[in-house]
Amino acid sequence: MTALVAAAIAGPVGYLVGRPDASQVAIADMREAEVKRDVQQIGELTSTARVTAGELNGVLSRLVEVLPKDGSPGARSVEAAEVEGWQRVLRQAVDRHAETPSGTTATNVARAGFRSAVDSMAIAVDAYAAGRKLPEDQQKTFLDLAVRQRSAAVTAWSVAATQLDQINVDAGNGHQHVYLTGAPGEGMSADSVPEGSHGHG
Repeated sequence: MTALVAAAIAGPVGYLVGRPDASQVAIADMREAEVKRDVQQIGELTSTARVTAGELNGVLSRLVEVLPKDGSPGARSVEAAEVEGWQRVLRQAVDRHAETPSGTTATNVARAGFRSAVDSMAIAVDAYAAGRKLPEDQQKTFLDLAVRQRSAAVTAWSVAATQLDQINVDAGNGHQHVYLTGAPGEGMSADSVPEGSHGHG
């Protein structure tokens, strides 16, 4: 009889002990919501970065032609209207990456990296635009600044792109390579792992 009573008491007690309380359920729900939000933000950031990379690669390839990193004379000339077009592209990119929704630390790092990169690239283009309007003997300071800012922009973008690649893998999206290709030899480049795969390079 004593054993039956003990068993009858132990059953409900065991159930109550093992059952998560309201606060534990709330925490679990919050974590689940955070994961879903982060996956969505990663997808949106990847899409945004792809758009910007496509635009920046066009500007970069031309900027490298007219303003080589080694300081040698540019292989091609450029008209003022084209430079103004680069500035419009960069203003749009800066606006596109100005939004800073709160996410996980890893996603925030990637987002901030892209924002820093487009800001630096905008400075590079503005410095070039200003420098080319000056007399030739006064241009060097501005053109050197443009080269340095361009290199800083490409490097910052490559770091952000590497971070983006990793968080996509962690989110289950596979490798996503959104690197700049308009300035060969500057910054990091994509690994050899195929796009969309979940392997490790």
